[in-house]
Amino acid sequence: MRVKNVTLRIKSLEDVIKEAKDVMERLEEGEKVKKHEGISFANLDVMRKVLTEERLRILKVIRKEHPTSIYELAKILERDIKNTFDDVQYLAEVGLIELKKSKEGREKITPLVNYDKILLEIPV
Repeated sequence: MRVKNVTLRIKSLEDVIKEAKDVMERLEEGEKVKKHEGISFANLDVMRKVLTEERLRILKVIRKEHPTSIYELAKILERDIKNTFDDVQYLAEVGLIELKKSKEGREKITPLVNYDKILLEIPV
C-alpha cells in the first residue's frame, strides 16, 4: 500500500509570488510544469496557530476512527460539538480535511483525512 502524504511548507509571500510568476512564464513558453501540491504558510508561527495540539488530535481521530459525522467525532473526542465543528471547518478551509455531505435521511457532513502523514518543509 502506498503511503499518501500532505506537505506543509513555510514560504514567504514574495517566494509564492516569484514561484507563480516563474510557472506562468514557463507555461507561456509551452513548457510542462510539474504540479506542486501541499499547503504553504507564511511562517512557523502561522503554521503553529493552524496545527494546534487539539487540531492534530482531530486529524488523528478522523484517520483512525472514521467518524460518519462531526457529531460522532465530537462524541469520540469528548468535546463540545460547536468547538469541534469550528475546528473541523477551519481544517477544511486550509485543506487538511475533506468534508463529504450525504443526504441519506437527515443531511450530515462526514470529515475525511485522505493521507497518512504530514511532512513539513522549512527552508534554511
